[in-house]
Amino acid sequence: MLISQRSKETIDACRFCWMCRHVCPIGNATGQERNTARARALTLSLVERGAAPLTDVIDNVYECALCGGCTNNCMTGWDPVKFTKEVRLEAIQNGEAPEYINKLLDNIEAAGNVYGITETAAEITNLISALPTQADTLLYLGTDVRCKNPAYAVDAAAVLQKAGVTFTVLKDEPDSGAALEFLAGEAEETRQTAEACAKVLGGYKKVIVLDPADAKIMKHEYREWDVAPDCEIVTFTKLLSGLIADGTLVPQKLPVKAAYQDAFALVRDLDEVEDPRVIMNACTNLTEMLLNRKEMIWGGNTLMTEYMPDVIRLVAKNRWANAAHIGAKLLVVASPSEYVALASVKPEDMELMSVPELVLASL
Repeated sequence: MLISQRSKETIDACRFCWMCRHVCPIGNATGQERNTARARALTLSLVERGAAPLTDVIDNVYECALCGGCTNNCMTGWDPVKFTKEVRLEAIQNGEAPEYINKLLDNIEAAGNVYGITETAAEITNLISALPTQADTLLYLGTDVRCKNPAYAVDAAAVLQKAGVTFTVLKDEPDSGAALEFLAGEAEETRQTAEACAKVLGGYKKVIVLDPADAKIMKHEYREWDVAPDCEIVTFTKLLSGLIADGTLVPQKLPVKAAYQDAFALVRDLDEVEDPRVIMNACTNLTEMLLNRKEMIWGGNTLMTEYMPDVIRLVAKNRWANAAHIGAKLLVVASPSEYVALASVKPEDMELMSVPELVLASL
């Protein structure tokens, strides 16, 4: 395989350890050893040694959520996420990606988003028409918000308006490249998409990013690829925690025992661990789930639902079980994509809120 030497070393090293298997959300959902980082390394070592073709194991490579739970728990410093992304890139370049992945890539090329959706949701259209067309601050919605969770944008905009923030939303918002990076790694198309987005963002002084997945690529990969825009990029949760901390927003605690679903891009990639907890503690009675902060377990997303919906439903059900185990009646979510996955299997006796929805209810 044409992957980096570091990834080859990781594949050779992590075949012998089970230390991270308990934190893999896909493996926990399926109960299959093949979904652990160790087993993925084992199968890829067979490919590396010429004992099996990549096409025999490529489905397994795309069963990884890239959540970084294995990397975070690796006591020896290996990074299974890195070799998984590199193998995905090689599969794309060599025409060995599964057909369902090629379909998603075709959707991006044809419609500008991984879901192939060509019409803007009415909620987004109405929101844009009610906002100024020019402002120093841009609220970046992201593909998953626009296509799968427009209510998240409406609620977030309402919170910002209550805080007196002047901002705009783009009608023709550029793709951040997050979905491409997930599917194809550091492909040239991913870099080009990122560069085009960065040029647009550079026209603003501040960009507030709703989706942690978009924020992660903008704040990390854009910098690595030398396309970072000359503007301040801030996550919605960090901005919101600041508005609460300085007294601009004064929520009242809701009388409910709540759990918070950490977004892995926030806690593991951006190291924004406590900002959401400032929000949670101001708005409700926070009770932490057993695995939280950087030890969190992912709860699903809309992208992987496109090609493995049954497994993602199991992933989301597991996280609801974690929240119920501590007696929580409300689960609050920072990732708009994760919210949709969790909403699809919400227990009747529990409630689900996005972070902006929670703040609005508390004001």
